[in-house]
Amino acid sequence: MRAPDFWDRKTDGVMPSLLRPLGCLVAGVGSMRRKAAAPWRAPVPVICIGNLVVGGAGKTPVAIDIVTRLKNQGVNAHVVSRGYGGSELGPVQVDPINHDSRTVGDEPLLLARSAPTWVSRDRRKGIEAAVAAGAQIVVMDDGYQNPNVEKDLSLLVVDGGYGFGNARVMPAGPLREPVDAGLARADAVVLLGADEADVWGRIQRLGYKSLKVLRAKLEPIGDFSDLKNQKVFAFAGIGRPEKFFKTLEGIGCKLAGCRAFDDHHPYSEAEVLSILADAVDMQVLTTAKDHVRLSAKQKDRVRVLDIGMRWKNADEIDLLLAPFVAALHAPQSSQQPPVETSLDG
Repeated sequence: MRAPDFWDRKTDGVMPSLLRPLGCLVAGVGSMRRKAAAPWRAPVPVICIGNLVVGGAGKTPVAIDIVTRLKNQGVNAHVVSRGYGGSELGPVQVDPINHDSRTVGDEPLLLARSAPTWVSRDRRKGIEAAVAAGAQIVVMDDGYQNPNVEKDLSLLVVDGGYGFGNARVMPAGPLREPVDAGLARADAVVLLGADEADVWGRIQRLGYKSLKVLRAKLEPIGDFSDLKNQKVFAFAGIGRPEKFFKTLEGIGCKLAGCRAFDDHHPYSEAEVLSILADAVDMQVLTTAKDHVRLSAKQKDRVRVLDIGMRWKNADEIDLLLAPFVAALHAPQSSQQPPVETSLDG
């Protein structure tokens, strides 16, 4: 889905007020569900990468970075995802060669490039399958609002440019739950990009002054110098396509045309052919998440702009992961490590 304009913090209107009662109902049901839940504790540590808004915060790049860091420290880390947009109920391990986005979803295909990835509508069953396959730590891509699994470390990802939108719960705004309730369960916030939405200030005003805020940004991976001052045509079906278009301009591209689609949009042959027809004598670019939703024939004609994480201070995220890694490497360790949350905010 594409977020309506009135969800943005910069947009005023009557719709948020009219829909506020429904938003309160959604928030209330979510709160009751969490209070009534009896979370299952996995036999291995579970690290949850989540957000509070619908789509577009940057969870998947953060999850990829986390599993890569764990892998580099000798940890067999697996990812468990719901597989949004795919038909597979799971639990099933993603095979990037034989699976496609219509089966397992687009994000799991990206995650599977970095670590063994499981798709499962039932999170517990997905984690159990990962553990049976040898997972020492499970990283949950999303699932922050799922109360049925105990999390050992919860990282809340926030886009610095969008923040919490108009700070209202769906359908009045983009929030899955109230900001205060979401922050209460976070061990740290990952703030991506410049803090244009005053996320830090809001966290402080809500009283979470000791909550660690890790600063990072998403940036292109690879050499795109050949695109500087070149006319290109871009398309994207992600949470906020305008971010991708601005990134292209930031590396020096001249954006001659662009098309925005809904998040997880399943591209048809006709749509891609129409884009290629409008981009005569120009390179066509899209995101890695969009590229995996194209057919094999389409992929050869569209160039990917890969995005990766860069932490302002990588030691901060390593410090949060360190207790879990140390516990795995300690001889005859049977205890899951405590979560360190005493870092200065």
